[in-house]
Amino acid sequence: MKRDFKVTDHRLIGLTGTNAAGKGEVAAFYREKGYGYISLSDLIREELKNRSLPASRENLIAVGNELRENFGPDILARRAAARISGKTVIDSIRHPAEIEYLRGLGSFILLAVDAPVEIRFERAKKRGRDESASTLEEFIEQENREKGSGGNNQQLDRCLALADVVIINDGTLEELQQKLEKQG
Repeated sequence: MKRDFKVTDHRLIGLTGTNAAGKGEVAAFYREKGYGYISLSDLIREELKNRSLPASRENLIAVGNELRENFGPDILARRAAARISGKTVIDSIRHPAEIEYLRGLGSFILLAVDAPVEIRFERAKKRGRDESASTLEEFIEQENREKGSGGNNQQLDRCLALADVVIINDGTLEELQQKLEKQG
C-alpha cells in the first residue's frame, strides 16, 4: 500500500510500543530532525519523585494507573499538551484516551514500535533500569499486565492496534534508522 504522507509531515509524533522495543531510539531519531521531546513516563517519574518513591517499573505502572483513575484516562496527554512547543515527539503512550486526546490536537501521527520478546528482554537487561523482571518469564508476565487490563489501566494492545505506522525493530540501530528514513 502506497502512502501519500511522511511521518515528518506531522507536527506531533506519538510513540507507543512494547517495553524495550526501541521507542527511545525512535524518539532520538526524530529529535535529530528538529522535534522536541516529551515522555509520558517522565511525567509519572516526576510524580514519583514528588512522592519520594523509587522509579521502578511497578511504581510507574501503579502511579500511572492511579493518575488515570483520579484525573481521567487522558491526564498524561493533557499534562504533556501543556508542554508542547512546536514539532514534538510524545513518547510512552499507553492508553487509547491519550491517543484520542492527542489526535484532537491536530497534525498527529502514532507510531508503534515492537520487537520479538526475547530481543526486548535482552535490551531491557542491558539498559540498567529497575525493570522488576530478572527472567524472561517475569518479563512476559509483567508485560501481559500492561497489555489490556481495561478501564483506566494501561491498554498497550489497544494502543498498538490504533497505530498509523508499525515499526518492527528486530535488528541493529542502523537498520532501525533506515526503516525510519523510509517513513520520512
